[in-house]
Amino acid sequence: MTKVKICGLMESEHVKVAVDAGADAIGFVFAPSRRQVTIQQAQELAREIPSGVLKIGVFVNASPEELEQAYREVPLDYVQYHGDESADFIKKMRLPSIKVLSVHNEEDVKRATQYAADYYLFDTPGTDFKGGSGKTFDWALMKDAGIQQDRIILAGGLNAENVGEAVQRVQPYMVDVSSGVESMKRKDENLIRAFISAVKDEER
Repeated sequence: MTKVKICGLMESEHVKVAVDAGADAIGFVFAPSRRQVTIQQAQELAREIPSGVLKIGVFVNASPEELEQAYREVPLDYVQYHGDESADFIKKMRLPSIKVLSVHNEEDVKRATQYAADYYLFDTPGTDFKGGSGKTFDWALMKDAGIQQDRIILAGGLNAENVGEAVQRVQPYMVDVSSGVESMKRKDENLIRAFISAVKDEER
């Protein structure tokens, strides 16, 4: 069954809703963003997350010290590299990793093979900040990704209305959503539940 990551959570009530609705992973954004949290805030939110749910930190060109501190102190299960981190940098960090690739074309998808990461997250190029734009990319580009399906995380413009089709067409290990479960730029409990239900119910 496809797993679900709800990203950019900042409030305890939204973490609880996501966990109760069946989220498999919670994402904390440490990079500059309107969803940015501190290590201390993430620590507090992490107390609401049971051991079976992954805690993933999103970083953009962070220093090794920042990465190690957040990984240790929150604590995190995975570090998501959303910047211009090199394959060598990720390898040297030796932390459980997710490498994000912004997809314009087929070559962007194939770049995943250059990185020794545990998972690869394919997203639409960002606008104001590094990160998602809330728009989808052409999922047909994923046909020749050159990596195992069970290492693919799909993001970019997903919501309760289109995620079922995305899962059918790409068959990713996990789907990742942030703006697609927001209303007025704030996480919406009903949208979180609807998104998770759209993924889980599709496969029952």
